[in-house]
Amino acid sequence: MSRLPLAGKRILVTRSPAQASGLAEQLSALGAIPILIPTIEIVPPTSFAALDAALACLHTFDWLVFTSANAVEAFHARAQHQRLTQRPPKIAVIGPATERAARSIGLTVDLLPAQYVAESLAEALVPHASGKSFLLVRAAAARDTLPEALAAAGATVTIAEAYRNQTPSSSIPALEALFDLPANYPQAVTFTSASTARNLAALLEAADLALPDSVVRASIGPVTSQALRELGLPPHLEAAEATIPVLAAALAAHFSQC
Repeated sequence: MSRLPLAGKRILVTRSPAQASGLAEQLSALGAIPILIPTIEIVPPTSFAALDAALACLHTFDWLVFTSANAVEAFHARAQHQRLTQRPPKIAVIGPATERAARSIGLTVDLLPAQYVAESLAEALVPHASGKSFLLVRAAAARDTLPEALAAAGATVTIAEAYRNQTPSSSIPALEALFDLPANYPQAVTFTSASTARNLAALLEAADLALPDSVVRASIGPVTSQALRELGLPPHLEAAEATIPVLAAALAAHFSQC
């Protein structure tokens, strides 16, 4: 029987608790031992006023845009709370996970970009932008790459914050136990967003710890990689496509070459 490519490798998964299982399952199937310590938790926005107002006139928008599965789920929960019955406009999503989330609540996706980053989504939507109105449902404090590109192309863009990413201080004891002694170090850590990178750095700093360079830093895509570089922690590997299966496969390929 052939040896699994990640057999026995201990890999830190930094995703939120609600999303960690998918990556953990992919890694386990490759033989890894996932260590789940969230650096992000998803909480409601400070106010639902903007989203509620947008939902009340959803039929007036030409496009509804989601940049994460979390945005879809938050939109759906609020729509149910408001007992929304309006038919949504055309829908654009940033990637396959967001598309699956949209389809799971009965939405038809009209546009999926070639690459699963905001820049590619903007490029795909710009030809449809002039004179059109867009509702962008997203996290608080998200990058403005997409709305700025659409506005520059002649669109009217409404941003509705549907959730916030928060750093869970409750993860500090688990990180202390993991990084206190070299014998406990994982072989790799996965970063699935810029927030997971920044939040892990903040949590380690709060615990007076540092991420050892011997731990392989695996990034899901270019935006996450840039955040790691800004933290002085450039990735050892980056997934060729910003999806969980490709990230897991990239880790398998990396350790197969070691």
